[in-house]
Amino acid sequence: MYTLPTLHLTQIILRRVKIPLHEPFRISSGAVSEKECIVVEMRADEGVGFGEASPMGGSFYSADTPDSTWKALAEQLVPRLAGCEKLRLQDLLSVFEETPGEPFAKAGLEGAFWDAGAQHLGRPLFELLGGRRRPIPSGVAIGIYPSLEELLARVERYMREGYQRVKIKIQPGWDIGPVRAVRERFGPVPLMVDANAAYTLRDATVFEQLDRFDLMMIEQPLAADALEEHAELQRRIRTPVCLDESAESLDALREILRLGSGRIVNIKVQRVGGLFNARQMHESCMQAGVPCWLGTMPELGIASAQGLHLGTLENFIWPTDVEASARWFADDIIDPLITVNRQGWIHLPEGPGMGYRVDREKLQKYSTDTMVFDL
Repeated sequence: MYTLPTLHLTQIILRRVKIPLHEPFRISSGAVSEKECIVVEMRADEGVGFGEASPMGGSFYSADTPDSTWKALAEQLVPRLAGCEKLRLQDLLSVFEETPGEPFAKAGLEGAFWDAGAQHLGRPLFELLGGRRRPIPSGVAIGIYPSLEELLARVERYMREGYQRVKIKIQPGWDIGPVRAVRERFGPVPLMVDANAAYTLRDATVFEQLDRFDLMMIEQPLAADALEEHAELQRRIRTPVCLDESAESLDALREILRLGSGRIVNIKVQRVGGLFNARQMHESCMQAGVPCWLGTMPELGIASAQGLHLGTLENFIWPTDVEASARWFADDIIDPLITVNRQGWIHLPEGPGMGYRVDREKLQKYSTDTMVFDL
């Protein structure tokens, strides 16, 4: 594990990027048809780094939106770095502490800092994070469809492509039937469900019925703050409960672990405010004997690549939600694109930093707004 260098900042560039999705991404609380994010380019004497602040469009998934994240970066966080002639990671984290909330904005800035530092050291990002080079298992996440036939067609398609597990989204009225249909058609395929907090403890009988289907896990069945209720549900069912939206911070994670609210944790770099916090959460889970896996929003290539580097840490044992770039997006802004081989593995490319290069021509093509800050 390496110590990040001090950066002598010269410029930060923010770009709003928008790329169409192949098909709408539907979960229990809403849908989006395009991916919008803010790309952060951090220029320093030591090198150039890229980060991605990547909330979902709209506000159905989190309180943070592309508009609010752009505003937080442009009006709060980046201006506060103007006086930092020399920037260390602890300086950046201190600026974050002075700014409440805005985890996606912070994740974008911090990702650019880590990337610039890794580029300067000539080391892959995973080494700075304490990981080791290894292939990352990839699982497919499948949204909610109008019919079982469409759902089953998607499952069949992505199983052929080699993904190591299938996750299907559920909501009240779309739960037992879809799971039964997948089991009847595909047998013992590694299968999990994600409720995105759509149920309450009064729906416990649904999960008791899902217990019959030998699922890998049930992800976020109840509301984010319903930690005691999650603990009660976990006591009533055999299938592991996985906490996702509930695991929004290290403090929240400590309470999850104390109560026994679930037996698996999904760590999302964007939601928890950056790689530093995500790594701390990984360490806390490992010490508690609770395995993790790496989630996504999903993000474009920069954030996905940086998440994959984090995913090389040893307690990330379940397949990641990071999928091939072409799975959701009509295009991406990195080269090479993220790919999943026929055995369901993602192999990180060689090279310093992310290993993936930001394609500046595509970055320009898909940018809808740009702000330049000379520091």
